[in-house]
Amino acid sequence: MNTEKRIVIGKKQTLRALTRDEAEKIYISKDADLHVTKPIEDVCKEKDIEIIYFDNMKDLGTSVGINVNAAAAAVLK
Repeated sequence: MNTEKRIVIGKKQTLRALTRDEAEKIYISKDADLHVTKPIEDVCKEKDIEIIYFDNMKDLGTSVGINVNAAAAAVLK
């Protein structure tokens, strides 16, 4: 992953980035709760933003440089 890009992590920050048109692409964990991921997926479809899925929250967290699980993250423009 390009470490020069800014990343926000978590449902709230990811949705905020999407609604402000600041998100370039979205990462979502397949094992996260649907009430967390569904609103993010809906906005991505509406705005035609790429979603990259991870098998689990641990892998997503590791890929964005944190040592905890993450359900969602956004790469900012």
